[in-house]
Amino acid sequence: MHDFVRRLLLAPALAGAVSVLSAGLPALAQEDGVVAMLNGEPITEADIAMAEADLDPQFGRLPEAQRRAAALSAVIDVRLFATEAEKQSIDQGEDFQQRMEFLRERALHSAYIDQNVVQGITEEELRARYDQEIAKVEPQEEVRARHILVETEEEAAEIIKQLDEGADFAAIAEEKSTDGAAAQGGDLGYFTRGRMVPEFEEAAFALEPGEHSTEPVKSDFGWHVIKVEDKRMQEPPAFKQVENQIRSMLIRDRYLETVASLRGGAEIDIPNEELKTAVDQMFRAQQRENGAGDGDATQQ
Repeated sequence: MHDFVRRLLLAPALAGAVSVLSAGLPALAQEDGVVAMLNGEPITEADIAMAEADLDPQFGRLPEAQRRAAALSAVIDVRLFATEAEKQSIDQGEDFQQRMEFLRERALHSAYIDQNVVQGITEEELRARYDQEIAKVEPQEEVRARHILVETEEEAAEIIKQLDEGADFAAIAEEKSTDGAAAQGGDLGYFTRGRMVPEFEEAAFALEPGEHSTEPVKSDFGWHVIKVEDKRMQEPPAFKQVENQIRSMLIRDRYLETVASLRGGAEIDIPNEELKTAVDQMFRAQQRENGAGDGDATQQ
């Protein structure tokens, strides 16, 4: 797998977490129209938007009307329970106050990320990062091949004989191949090295376009007859195909750079050496992934 592709797959993990933390923030800018009244108090569009951002991801698959209904229902339930909790003075307890302080800090953390990390990424920066990542990719050869999969070597040898006599490969594949690609005439599309089982791959890349295997090829799946239709150097993905992943990479990098800067200017004291070591190792691993060195995360 290309290192570029691997990084595209990994980048959304942290950037996605950042996005989740700040997902509710844009709702505050929406028109604050009243959607419903609950005991004389308004429930607004902003309330609905924030509730939608907090719903379980499965609600994202619902039609918009059902999603809004679920969000409004959640707001109603939350407010009703909150009112009852206040009647019982639950909000005055020490545990609740600590939780509220943590939630306040987490909300500020999200707001800071949204305004200083997520916002402001320009298309010029995205395209520059795309070009930077593409430049690291070494072009790989890929082939487009068809195959016919049968159970015995004898069957495969007989098919090769028919092909040598001019039979149509795709037609035989549709008739005799036991593989799922039979309906497409055995067409497997384009693939690079490392995508197929070794025996199949070695035989396929040894053929030239238009050639078929002269000997049956054995793999764990059975006996193959292979034909190569085309060979080419793999094209990198177009910018639009990976724009969101590139954005995630930039968000991740900016987030980790910001974390490193803030921790570098902070006094962090973790008396428990085992815990301190674990925190340092975690921080260094994040920074190495981002190429930002391995400074001490818990300066004293």
